[in-house]
Order: sequence, then C-alpha cells, then structure tokens
Amino acid sequence: MIETKRLKLYAASREQMEAFIAAQSVDVLKAAYTEMLNGCLAHPEQWEWYAIWMIELKDGTHVGELCFKGLSEDGTAEIGYGIAEDHQGCGYATEAVSALVDWAFKQPHATCVTAETEESNIASQRVLQKSGFIPTGETGEEGPLYVRKKDK
Repeated sequence: MIETKRLKLYAASREQMEAFIAAQSVDVLKAAYTEMLNGCLAHPEQWEWYAIWMIELKDGTHVGELCFKGLSEDGTAEIGYGIAEDHQGCGYATEAVSALVDWAFKQPHATCVTAETEESNIASQRVLQKSGFIPTGETGEEGPLYVRKKDK
C-alpha cells in the first residue's frame, strides 16, 4: 500500500480484480481489466506490474484506478490511469501518478515510465507534465507519448 497526503493506492488481489471486472458495464474496460488480470496470472512474480491499482481517499472512497502494462526487459513500464468523473479536477490523478511512479523507481530494474494520452485530452497531458513526464514528440497507439526517466 502506498499512502499520499490524501490517497491510498494498492495493487488489487485476484479476488478484488475479478469482482471489479464483473462489476464493469463498459465492454472496453472489462476487456482491459481482464487483460490486466491475465497478465498477473501469467507473471505472478510481477503482480504489481500488471495489477489494477486502486485509488481511494483516506476514508476508503474509491476514486479511480491506475495500472502498469508490465515491466519490459529494458526496465520500461507504461502507466495508465483514470479518475471517476465525479472526482475529476481535484488533483487526485497527479497525486496518484506521481506516487506510483516514485514507487516504480524504487523497484529493481525500473528505469523509465511511459504514458500515452489522446491528443484532445488536455487534462491528462497536464497530469503527466505535473508528474514529471516529458512529451517525446512521438505518437503511440493512444496518442502523444510521454516519458519520465529514473533520476541517476
């Protein structure tokens, strides 16, 4: 568990992930979360690098999720995140992304975290920039690519 000033972040267990997937009504999200669970089951030694990370307020209110998409051999991990609509605009995404990237860089072999966001998603781009990510000028499958490298 990672705690910040206002948030608690934790990698969900298999049971928590299965329940979360079952509760999803959006097919795209259900498929993405199922892919994360499958990654966890295929790589149990790297659970945190594939799991759904829950974002909760200190009082236990669920406000969103984060995830990595595995950790590559060269130490790169891609991060994704989302905050529930009624909790957006409060700085939770920046606080959570910053904390999880800091956690990542304390792990062995992690050297770089990347993120992609839709070109029109200015709020997400601001989250990344406030969290120390720099645009690369490249475009990935989901939009502009941002990168944050571990300090030497």
